[in-house]
Amino acid sequence: MGHTIHGKQVGNIGFGMMSLTLPPGRLTEEEAFAAIKAALATGCNYLNAGEFYGPPDANSLTLLNKYYAKYPEDRDKILLNVKGCTFENLRPDNSPAAVKTSVENCVRQLGGKGRIHQFEPARKDRNVDIETTMEALKEHVEAGNIGGISLSEVSAATIRRAAKITKIESVEVELSLWATEPLENGVVEACAELDIPILAYSPLGRGMLTGQIKSPADIPANDYRHTVPRFHPDVFDTNLRMVAEVEKLAAKKGCTPGQVAIGWVLALGRRPGMPTIIPIPGASRPERVRENAVEVELSEEDMVQLEKIAKEFAPVGTRYSAHGMQSLDTSTE
Repeated sequence: MGHTIHGKQVGNIGFGMMSLTLPPGRLTEEEAFAAIKAALATGCNYLNAGEFYGPPDANSLTLLNKYYAKYPEDRDKILLNVKGCTFENLRPDNSPAAVKTSVENCVRQLGGKGRIHQFEPARKDRNVDIETTMEALKEHVEAGNIGGISLSEVSAATIRRAAKITKIESVEVELSLWATEPLENGVVEACAELDIPILAYSPLGRGMLTGQIKSPADIPANDYRHTVPRFHPDVFDTNLRMVAEVEKLAAKKGCTPGQVAIGWVLALGRRPGMPTIIPIPGASRPERVRENAVEVELSEEDMVQLEKIAKEFAPVGTRYSAHGMQSLDTSTE
């Protein structure tokens, strides 16, 4: 099956690169290369990168620069989506000047060895109209710096406004059994209406739905998840209840809970009236990449059961820290 984007055939499941260049454990180049190789071997060739995923000399783009230098034969296999326009202290700046700085920086870091097929501001800048940002990005598409424009963590209203200015190639949002907001806030509806694919990041609930995390102690000390309210000790056991239910279904189907979680996202996108939905799980080890690439078929009975689980055992706590939640676009017009 799969999808054709920019003339490339991509798999039903993509690959998020954040864990390759950010703590808790910075990988060696060879370890990161092995994960990318595994993603391509399993058909997960829609790569999601970030200008701010690591320091300038060791982020997603500089990693890919080195990867392409070693494996030039893989360059044309990859469809690359890049998040940018985020600066010091994760401050979004979507002004034309900042767009220029970010796009040109990403192109420079990639070193001419590959192509940025899609570029998206990681967060909407409240101080800049989305129309202004889209017009600025259109200039870089016309100049050949990027192939197309995507959006990230935006509201349905913003999607509709942006789509009036230019073609939106995808919208990246957190979507999982642990984060169902896009199904409730109009984002999925807007993407279906405008025929825009959704990139579903963190389809494994930031690792919670793998069943590998049983207590806060299982999360490395320098991991950002310690700042996320859903992982705080006072609600952790409560939030484990959903995991236990997903594990029960996985045992019945003879697969892992993570595969059930990704399968749920895939199945959503196959329902009538839904947009294309491509989950982009991240992983740092080849064996985990391969596990995430397995497509588990879920029956309608399975889906009904999972929807019941998602409602009955909805996680307690927000999905970002207070600062992170403030950066999300909730505009309604």
